[in-house]
Amino acid sequence: MATVIDRYGVMGYPVSHSRSPVIHRLFALQTNQNIQYELLQVAPDKLDSAVAQFQRTGGKGLNITVPHKTEVLRLADQLSERAHVAGAVNTLMFQDGSVFGDNTDGIGLMRDLIGNLGLNLRDSHILILGAGGATRGIVAPLLESKPASLSIANRTLSKARELAEQFSSAGPVTAYRFKEIPSSTRFSLIINATSAGLSGEAPPYPAAAISAGCVCYDLSYGLTPTPFSRWAAQHGAARSVMGWGMLVEQAAESFHLWRGVRPNTTAVLKQISISAS
Repeated sequence: MATVIDRYGVMGYPVSHSRSPVIHRLFALQTNQNIQYELLQVAPDKLDSAVAQFQRTGGKGLNITVPHKTEVLRLADQLSERAHVAGAVNTLMFQDGSVFGDNTDGIGLMRDLIGNLGLNLRDSHILILGAGGATRGIVAPLLESKPASLSIANRTLSKARELAEQFSSAGPVTAYRFKEIPSSTRFSLIINATSAGLSGEAPPYPAAAISAGCVCYDLSYGLTPTPFSRWAAQHGAARSVMGWGMLVEQAAESFHLWRGVRPNTTAVLKQISISAS
């Protein structure tokens, strides 16, 4: 009898840069899971049909990345609490003909910031650059760490304000345009949640926001430093970190949802870091 191989994948546009297939292959080897994980480049106007086809042909689950995280919400029959709060989905699970949507970005980021990097975010001042789907997934978990303030900056002020209002009941959230970020606030942590790094662009990052001791964290990652990582190092950030840890941690949470087993992220992050260096 032929061995059944369960199919998973990541959908995005673009998606060729993604290291998710490598990570999930390492998870599968470590936990003795028989899976196949695919890269699926899907344009925004093809999202509905691509998800439906993947489900129809026996696919078990999908990771969802830029720019589909908010659009895919409407394709889920049921949402986890964290996906509902975020208003964005990065993980789909197909079971018994229904679609379950979750968001593992926030917990992935927090496990990296606190568990792997050893940061203490209580009473800190946090700045997030960008107001898209990636930001939606991380605001609530960051506020749960009880920072003194959380600011969201974006090219378009209205999008930043919309998010600030959405999460204001959970903690102090302020919205700014990129160029209007106050230099008077000494940010402890600056998170780049824009997708500009994927295309090599560099948004007008606010140099005045970096102070001594500031940690700069890019949700994007690359085999070489991202534009944001280079900018942070050039402007005197205490630490400049790419999002490899978050990538591995959020993937582990998705893997656990799909397979019911939690992989060892420390071992996989070490392997990924070696291959990226």
